[in-house]
Amino acid sequence: MSPNGRYPLLSRIASPADLRRLPESQLEAVATELRNFLVESVSQSTGHFAAGLGTIELTIALHYVYNTPDDRLVWDVGHQAYPHKILTGRRDRILTIRKKDGLAPFPKRDESEYDTFGVGHSSTSIGAALGMAIAAQRTGSRRKAVAIIGDGGLTAGMAFEALNHAGDLGADMLVILNDNNMSISPNVGALSSRFAQILSGKLYTTIREGSKKVLSHMPPVWELARRAEEHVKGLIVPGTLFEEFGFNYIGPIDGHDLNALVHTLRNIHELKGPQLLHIITRKGKGYAPAEDDPVKYHGISAPFDPELGIQPSGKPGKMTFSDVFGEWCCDMAAQDKRFVAITPAMREGSGLVKFHKQFPAQYYDVAIAEQHAVTLAAGMACDGLKPVVAIYSTFLQRGYDQLVHDVCLQRLPVVFAIDRAGCVGNDGPTHNGTYDVSFMRCLPNIVLMAPSDENECRQMLYTAYTLDMPSAVRYPRGSGTGAVPEQEMVALPIGRAEVRRRGKDVAILAFGTPLAMSLAAAEELDATVVNMRFIKPLDEALILQMAEGHNLIVTVEENVIEGGCGSAVNEVLAARGVLVPVLNFGLPDVMLQHGSQDDMRKEAGFTRDELVRAIKSRQQDRDARAVQLA
Repeated sequence: MSPNGRYPLLSRIASPADLRRLPESQLEAVATELRNFLVESVSQSTGHFAAGLGTIELTIALHYVYNTPDDRLVWDVGHQAYPHKILTGRRDRILTIRKKDGLAPFPKRDESEYDTFGVGHSSTSIGAALGMAIAAQRTGSRRKAVAIIGDGGLTAGMAFEALNHAGDLGADMLVILNDNNMSISPNVGALSSRFAQILSGKLYTTIREGSKKVLSHMPPVWELARRAEEHVKGLIVPGTLFEEFGFNYIGPIDGHDLNALVHTLRNIHELKGPQLLHIITRKGKGYAPAEDDPVKYHGISAPFDPELGIQPSGKPGKMTFSDVFGEWCCDMAAQDKRFVAITPAMREGSGLVKFHKQFPAQYYDVAIAEQHAVTLAAGMACDGLKPVVAIYSTFLQRGYDQLVHDVCLQRLPVVFAIDRAGCVGNDGPTHNGTYDVSFMRCLPNIVLMAPSDENECRQMLYTAYTLDMPSAVRYPRGSGTGAVPEQEMVALPIGRAEVRRRGKDVAILAFGTPLAMSLAAAEELDATVVNMRFIKPLDEALILQMAEGHNLIVTVEENVIEGGCGSAVNEVLAARGVLVPVLNFGLPDVMLQHGSQDDMRKEAGFTRDELVRAIKSRQQDRDARAVQLA
């Protein structure tokens, strides 16, 4: 998407070097053009929206002051990085973002030298930037390292671990806290911005360091002066916490005041040691609908007219698995006061908005702290509550140690509702849920289930809730076959599969929603199809029965093949000495790139046609070997 005459300055910026050639007086005009361009482009391409609007001025100021790409900018998560991509040579490809073979949804190292660290999960920026600062020091480089993290990302423990380490090392780095959620006190504005420039300026720093040298020879006086400085500074800026970590705190300043940003960053650029700049921004800045509802405009899933904003579709969409989960939570909470739902800052995505409104006392949002979410649930389960952790498959990876030690080891009845299992789509490899079966199946003391449709999802959630041990139900993003969930909930017999179609020669064992694809393939192949339902424990008796009555066993799962459901079936057959041929059909041993869910499945060869082709090929190989042996 090339800027036309409406973007005369932006059209001249092919890289940050072009931006740095402009006089500072033109930066505000660049910001206006960039904001308008972002609204125009994302309304067509879809993708993350409100966060980028809130970082327009910051992005310009950073690339204007710092010598990127030699100086390292590390964006946390990357939701806010669209303006960064536009200014770093990818402007004309912005409409391809999140599409197959297009721009990645987040900063990605092999896409641009300006993307210094690949992100997608939150709270990694400070640690990564610290590593880069250490590398610069050890190699004698003068390049700078800057981490840009939001107030949400700062809620994760690893962000504070990195702050603690950086302060201990005294590393030369800058952390920018982009605060777009906390209340803004009256002193944020011209006076506060001016004070921040003073705090970052050479005069203040010289006086501060000089005073240290003079007063350090008089310990009681120096301690009094240190405490007085801390007290006075604490009255004006909320930086005591960061100062205790060893950072020089500067701010808060208006993150939409380009002049203040540029001058403050110039001052900070010359400072030694760990610096923290606190800026206040508004998510969705400059586009009224996004300012009014930043949650709604956080991520755009369909094109819209910027003049009208996002409009209701006018017709109800299909119920998603997340919707099924949310309704089930409401029903269970109404029945059982012990029921509690926990989410690590994913209320909307996990389908918990209605539950939060109806049962606020039974709802716990722990912020971006997946490890804490798991251990919190374990503690609740110890003392009689019935916790359900709503978590994306990709984010459960962060709580794996807690899953092992705090839940499974103690055999605590925590239910994990694992959303976004399998191919997630446009958010790409950082968000795919393709490993959870492999990393959970090896754990003792846990029941794993995979529903084939929406109704089975509801029944499995109820089944998990009735157990006195850890359990998990994994389900994909979006809708399934459209099966209407039955209001009555009935616990399924643990570890029992069901035969859905009788055929001959080939038995297809389907785990979860690939059942529909398996049934479609079976019509052409006249194969038997089993809805396995349980990943752990497996229905070993039925597996052996299928092996005895068929010449080929096929396992189908939307998880990586390595260590997945097929591997579990292989283990059962091997342990019993059964020599029937087995075809494991699942996702390959690669990081699937972004695109639609269908794009991903096609890239992975995970389609109905590929399943039929793979089975026919295996049958042909088997028949050819039989002829050779004869």
